[in-house]
Amino acid sequence: MSARSVLHTFSTGLTVRGRAFLVAGISSIAASLLVGYPPLLRIGVLLTAMPVAAAAITGASRYRISCRRVLQPARVPVGTPAQVHLRLQNAARLPSSALLVEDRLPYTLGSRPRFILRRIEPSGHRRVAYRIRSEHRGRFEVGPLTLRSADPLGLFELSRSFSARHTLTVVPRVQHLPPGRLGALWAGRGEGHAAYAAAAGEEDIGVREYRHGDDLRRIHWRATAHHGELMVRREERTWHSQCTVLLDSRSPAHRGSGPAASYEWAVSAAASTAVHLLNLGYQVRLSTGTGTGLIPAENQDTVLDALAVVKPVHRLALSLDEWAGASAMAGSDHLVIAFLGDLGSGDAAELARARPGATGGIAFLLDTSTWAGPVAQSADRYAHREAARMLRSAGWHVISAGAQDDFAELWGQLGAHQEDLGERFGARRGGPTLPEPSAAAAATAASAPARDGRA
Repeated sequence: MSARSVLHTFSTGLTVRGRAFLVAGISSIAASLLVGYPPLLRIGVLLTAMPVAAAAITGASRYRISCRRVLQPARVPVGTPAQVHLRLQNAARLPSSALLVEDRLPYTLGSRPRFILRRIEPSGHRRVAYRIRSEHRGRFEVGPLTLRSADPLGLFELSRSFSARHTLTVVPRVQHLPPGRLGALWAGRGEGHAAYAAAAGEEDIGVREYRHGDDLRRIHWRATAHHGELMVRREERTWHSQCTVLLDSRSPAHRGSGPAASYEWAVSAAASTAVHLLNLGYQVRLSTGTGTGLIPAENQDTVLDALAVVKPVHRLALSLDEWAGASAMAGSDHLVIAFLGDLGSGDAAELARARPGATGGIAFLLDTSTWAGPVAQSADRYAHREAARMLRSAGWHVISAGAQDDFAELWGQLGAHQEDLGERFGARRGGPTLPEPSAAAAATAASAPARDGRA
């Protein structure tokens, strides 16, 4: 170590007390030389030597401490605490001095935890733990850890920081939703589609006309003789119910601030809906209505991770291109569940035009005036009622949501709506109301005709 680095370490490591001792000692030495008083010289040398000796002793016993941090769990819902476990081990041959341990945290996780550890024997270790929690969604870095050691008199201290950081993901709160019957809204794709089976009849579900390029080994000779033209067996395909969850992420469309904002209510409701539908076997797509693209929704973890960091965007108009245009919503059987803030007449008209034709759509329309408190205007309530009227007239099933409403209870209101949708769906398809989707029913519908070979 060069003299320059030694001086830098000495100057930065001195505490306020150590600097006071050093200044007092140098002043005493200078005064003794001026007045020629030897006892004052001895006092000055002692005062100067004390911080220097403290630096030498603390530096000579430089510790080698390894640290391991464990975050349990690494993903928590809003308001749920997580536990941070620290394991500090002394890898040196000498015992360490007393250590001040401080872990760095963002302010949303609380104040920085500090611990004082007595000296750690060679090859010994100490364990400490603390809890963190956040009322805000997001990803937060925990660390780095800082260790400080000082001499017994507090004249000199050394500080060391570790580079390791861990990420805590705070996801929206997910409510358990009642099972309900979304069978009438069930839609899929492919030749094994349930709606196709209802319209075509059970007799024709296992075969279809021969198309150029079909494998000749798939020709169904009995059906060919019956129809008088080449018929082939359909490929056994799996189908999935599909749903698009629209989360209105326009900042002007929401009221309130912090965890009690209307946007946070909508995010939690969208997360609960997406997780519920994924557990039912749906293929879920998430859209924020801001033109930023679809949010990944392959499984529950990707949905929650994405919604943990989604933020409102300053945008006036609702963008429907990324979900309505991409899947050709008009006239399809695609289920749409929207969580909407304040809607202007133009936004309501766009949603009315983009409504799925056969199954309709479900809109949870937030009455943001209930989040605004006493400053809410009567014009806001009128705009809310007018938007709900326009959506209902276009075939949307609209459920008004307020600040005090529980989303699980509002979800339960969909039960009565299912019967009406089921009747309309069956009438438009020319078949009966579809049953509730299940993997067993799907496998039976797709495989039964192939087993008995009926044309």
